[in-house]
Amino acid sequence: MQISPDQWILAEWQGTRLNATIAFTWLVMLILTFGSWLITSRLSTGESVSRWQVMLEVIVTGIRDQIAEIGAEEGDRYLPFIGTLFLFIVTSNLLSVVPGYRPPTGSLSTTAALAIAVLIAVPAFSIARQGIVGYLRTYLSPTPFMLPFNLVAEVSRTVALAVRLYGNVMSGTVIVGIIISVAPFFFPVMMQVLGLLTGFIQAYIFAVLAMVYIASAARTQPLPSPDDATRKEP
Repeated sequence: MQISPDQWILAEWQGTRLNATIAFTWLVMLILTFGSWLITSRLSTGESVSRWQVMLEVIVTGIRDQIAEIGAEEGDRYLPFIGTLFLFIVTSNLLSVVPGYRPPTGSLSTTAALAIAVLIAVPAFSIARQGIVGYLRTYLSPTPFMLPFNLVAEVSRTVALAVRLYGNVMSGTVIVGIIISVAPFFFPVMMQVLGLLTGFIQAYIFAVLAMVYIASAARTQPLPSPDDATRKEP
């Protein structure tokens, strides 16, 4: 049994291999790109709108509301990045109902790339908001002795993001494959439904955790004003 789509070689030319992970990743990107272009090219501000526009507005509003609930300041700043993460992961997982398709999120290389994107986004958004000095100062909080521990935490949560998503998607695919070989009728259908629900939940968890990391790093700490210092004096 092929556990990872990396092991499924679709084509090979002069030592260059095209595996299922790369092929299906590009397929998901093409679907999202074409779908977004098709929907946004027919947007309407009138009373009559298409069902696709309604669906798009529901998705965007839902993601914006989730960002706001996390407590991120200027949530629209993070909407494109978090929304892209969520849509890519959920589309990759939901397409698993298509015969012959293997979700690229079942490959550790894909989940690691997504986690690295979050790792880069955390300082990028934070530096854009509070400056490089303000961001680097967070590694010395609450004391400079916490610097190595904060660095380890930064790397460990990136690894945790990648392994969590990979483990859940890969295990679901393997379980479905085992049950199909044992009971090829009723149980696979139930497992596919459960897999769709799990894939949606994993996309939601990944996007929420990414937003939490970004929001916590980008949140500025207000400096005490002179009036506050005056009030503290006897």
